[in-house]
Amino acid sequence: MTAFRSGFACFVGRPNAGKSTLTNALVGEKVAITSSRPQTTRHVIRGLVTTADAQLILVDTPGLHRPRTLLGERLNDLVRTTWAEVDAIGVCLPADQRIGPGDRYIVGQLAKVRRTPMVAIATKSDTVSPDRLLEHLAAIGALADELGVTWRHVVPVSAVSGYQVEHLRDLLVAELPEGMPLYPEGQLTDEPEETLVAEVIREAALEGVRDELPHSIAVVIEEMVAREDRPEDRPLVDVRANIFVERESQKGIVIGRKGARLRQIGSDSRSQIERILGTPVYLDLHVKVAKDWQRDPKQLRRLGF
Repeated sequence: MTAFRSGFACFVGRPNAGKSTLTNALVGEKVAITSSRPQTTRHVIRGLVTTADAQLILVDTPGLHRPRTLLGERLNDLVRTTWAEVDAIGVCLPADQRIGPGDRYIVGQLAKVRRTPMVAIATKSDTVSPDRLLEHLAAIGALADELGVTWRHVVPVSAVSGYQVEHLRDLLVAELPEGMPLYPEGQLTDEPEETLVAEVIREAALEGVRDELPHSIAVVIEEMVAREDRPEDRPLVDVRANIFVERESQKGIVIGRKGARLRQIGSDSRSQIERILGTPVYLDLHVKVAKDWQRDPKQLRRLGF
C-alpha cells in the first residue's frame, strides 16, 4: 500500500505568469483571483488538492517584482517567507513570453534556496506552436545552467485546456513528505470567506479599468451577516464592502457614469459570492479614498496588509 503524503507547494513567477489560473485548475474550483492585470494577487491563498493517497496544499503567492511602494516590498517579503516554508516550488515561466530580466531575477533569488526541490513549469503552453514550445523548454534548461539552479522536472502545462495538469500534480505530490492529511477531505481552501468575497469584488473592479488603477484598488468587507426575520427556506446575507482607491479622480473611474461601473462590479461579483456563501446575497458597495495607501504603513495595516 502506498504511504499517504501531505505537504505544501508554492507557485512563483513574475506577475501574470499564470500562477493563479494554475492553482484554480489543480484545485478544480476558483480559489485564487485571476486577472489579465499583472500583480493582482495580494494574499497567499491556499488551495487544497486531496486524492486517495495525498493532500497537496498549494500556496499561490503574489508575483515577485522590483518593488516601487511599501505594499510591493511587503508582498515580496511574503513570497520569500513562503519559499522558506514549503516542500516544493513550482516556477512558472509562461511559454507565450521570452525568458526575460524578471525571470532571471526570480530564478537568481531561488538559487539561494538550496534544499527545496524545484519544478520548472512552462505555463500557457496551449498558446504557442510546438516549435516555439520546444525553444522555450530549451531556454528554461539554459536558464538553470546559467544561474546554478537544478530543476527536478521541466513540465509544459495548460491550465485552460487541462494539458498535463494532473501530471504536474503527481510530480509535486512525489516531493511531499509522508504524513496524514492536514485539512478535512472536501475542503478547497483555508482562506476565510470574507477574504474570498473581498477578492471576488476586487477582481470584478479590476476589469476594464485604466492601466494605472489596478494597484490602487483595495477591498475591505465591513459587514457580512445573515438578515434577520427571513424564512428558513429564503435566507439572505447582507454584504457591505468598501472599495478603496488612492485619489479622488480614481473614485470617479470606479463608480462610472451615473454609477454604471459600480453597478456592473456588483452584478459581476454577486453570483460568485453567492456560490462561495451558498446563499442569496444583498451586496452594498461603496467607493472611498484612502490617500496614497500603498505607501502609508498605517493605511496598509488598516486595509489588511
